[in-house]
Amino acid sequence: MKLKDKVAIVTGGGSGIGQATAHLFAEEGATVVVVDWHREAGEATASAIRDLGRKAEFCYADVSKAADVEAMVATTVKNHGRLNVLFNNAAVQILSKLVETTEEDWDRVHSVNLKGVFLCCKYGIPQIIRSGGGSVVNMASILGFVGDPDLAAYCAAKGGVIALTKAASLTYGPDKVRVNCICPGDVETPLLKEYFDKDPNPQKLRDEVSSKYALRRVASPKEVAKLALFLACDDSSFITGGKLVVDGGLTIKCY
Repeated sequence: MKLKDKVAIVTGGGSGIGQATAHLFAEEGATVVVVDWHREAGEATASAIRDLGRKAEFCYADVSKAADVEAMVATTVKNHGRLNVLFNNAAVQILSKLVETTEEDWDRVHSVNLKGVFLCCKYGIPQIIRSGGGSVVNMASILGFVGDPDLAAYCAAKGGVIALTKAASLTYGPDKVRVNCICPGDVETPLLKEYFDKDPNPQKLRDEVSSKYALRRVASPKEVAKLALFLACDDSSFITGGKLVVDGGLTIKCY
């Protein structure tokens, strides 16, 4: 029970990595606040966790809005008395080359993927400090340090998450708050399925993408969730400011 008696917020908990992480945190003893702007999906995740005899509740929030995030943290502390773990996972993805990216799309991607992490840290970290310390885990991406010509705004936002993680870890380490980020490659999430399904031959594209990996496959959400658990619990007690890559060997080669 690596998170026994801990209170954890998981944003984007209605599907994919967030959903898998919410289940794993609860399995390891945490009370999990499942946050999503898709109310039905978030409530379903929390309900499924409770059906297994574990502790979870749903909280609606759009992480790009300060009022929502402030209320999310305040409600968590009011209901559970503390906040120990914050997993900033919520994200959106819009395919577009740089010149073709509209200002609206740029702002949308950055408002969720980067501003959302900033807001969750802004309101969450003070409560973690008041709770005696804990862990912040930010969802970055390998696209924060390598490029994709069709995801200009996404790459820029995820690079910002990596830099923000480093700044926060230096600032709040003395207060016993560890801040790390996870950099996955492709993961079997609804976002990835949507990307494949837009292609005229989804299976061919899937096979082509998988062939780029040393392990010849993409990750499952639970494989990334296990890294989030490691960073959330005391197993990683001397790791902060880290950029932990979980990409099946995608970024280890030149050609």
